Amino acid sequence: MSENVCIRCGACCAFFRVSFYWTETEEFTPGGIPLEMTQKLNDFRLFMKGSAGNSPRCVALNGFIGRKVACSIYERRSSVCRAFEASWQNKAPNPDCDKARKAWGLQPLKPEDWFNDHDFPKAA
Repeated sequence: MSENVCIRCGACCAFFRVSFYWTETEEFTPGGIPLEMTQKLNDFRLFMKGSAGNSPRCVALNGFIGRKVACSIYERRSSVCRAFEASWQNKAPNPDCDKARKAWGLQPLKPEDWFNDHDFPKAA
């Protein structure tokens, strides 16, 4: 399998608001999201600082979009981040991934960005 292309991207972390249920923070879940990195969205949800507004960029994102990035709280990231799949990561496109990449001037991912020829079934 190829290298995880997400570490060369980061577009989703600098395009979407990262909101999640308040109990995902370290205050309620051991090893959870650091509370100081969040802001209140409503009575039930928080969001990662920096991930809302006209120029979103999650406060936990380090690096340069499209070149090399890393999440500073990767092991503690929210459920919404864990659930987000890059296009073709699991052999299916993700229009949200494509949209974020396009906003950053990046081409949509292709199956070959993730899989070798022998890993991905050929169309009949």
